[in-house]
Amino acid sequence: MKKGIIIQGSSRSNGDTHTVVSYLENVTGFDVIDLNQRDINYFDYEFQNKDDFEIIFKNMVQNYQTIILATPVYWYTMSGVMKVFLDRISDYLYREKDFGRMLRGKEMAMISCSNDDDRVEEFSMPFSRSAAYLGMEYVGDVHAWIKSNELSSEVKEKINAFALKIKG
Repeated sequence: MKKGIIIQGSSRSNGDTHTVVSYLENVTGFDVIDLNQRDINYFDYEFQNKDDFEIIFKNMVQNYQTIILATPVYWYTMSGVMKVFLDRISDYLYREKDFGRMLRGKEMAMISCSNDDDRVEEFSMPFSRSAAYLGMEYVGDVHAWIKSNELSSEVKEKINAFALKIKG
């Protein structure tokens, strides 16, 4: 089994995305980082950020083979905190490139969450293209939805199938 990490990028630490992430965590045994509980600043071309991103990123590339990005669907796209997280990877494409290169050969996947089975097909494109640009293998994505604060059996089945695929 591959060692993996789920990066939760939602504005609410205990919202619907957390429900989905908790279920995926139980199925995979992957570790979880909640970006909402961390201090991560916007990308800075002068590289003056003093925040938690360096610790998170270096831990991620040194210790995990599979990286799952978990985000709610906000205005037909990923959450702002997830976008900032992806933008900050640029820190390691310009500086400390050895750490950026450690993404090559790793796997990336994505899980999204909303209140219905209504995610647009193009939603996964920024994730799959980012993975390709970084030399990672994009191993897929799944969309989950919450009704009455619960995951339906249909959604659980989708997440279970996704988990089998990403655990290897």
